[in-house]
Amino acid sequence: MVFQYRTYSVLLVSASEKFNATTVDLLPVTDYWPVVTAKNVAEARRRLLEQEFDIVIINAPLPDDFGMRLAIDICSNSDASVLIMVKNELYNDIYAKGVGHGVMVLSKPTSTQTVSQALRILCATRERLLRMKEKQATVEEKIEEIRLVNRAKWKLIEKLNMSESEAHRFIEKQSMDLRITKREVAENIINTY
Repeated sequence: MVFQYRTYSVLLVSASEKFNATTVDLLPVTDYWPVVTAKNVAEARRRLLEQEFDIVIINAPLPDDFGMRLAIDICSNSDASVLIMVKNELYNDIYAKGVGHGVMVLSKPTSTQTVSQALRILCATRERLLRMKEKQATVEEKIEEIRLVNRAKWKLIEKLNMSESEAHRFIEKQSMDLRITKREVAENIINTY
């Protein structure tokens, strides 16, 4: 793989030792670490509670369930990229069920090159999901800051009889003069009044 600054944690869910050995060979430790295995859905769910994974690979069917519900749940409740591998004759049905949830589906048997390429796509998808999560967190922080500043403005209007524009200007000036964020100024005002 191309040089990268991070590795991707992998959960490999498969009851087949042969599949596990073949797949682990495609996951060099320089790019994918740690690689954790689970033999069934129940064990996979326990592992997911213990640790977050970047990539989840499911070799369906599994002994206690097919694995599709697990794939959909992971896509719905985490930022992990999910690949489910199914028999060729089931591919179209499983693809139709999973595509709307973001589950990537590969038919088997398949070549090692196809699996390697799918892994790279999963890595790219994971990076995209992480950037979206960071943007969402930034937007939520800005919204929270706006709420705090508005609460502080209302405290200034209520307690010091300032107009809204005066309160706004006061908060901005305090922020510049004290070299702190508007959020910190707002928190100080709220704590004071």
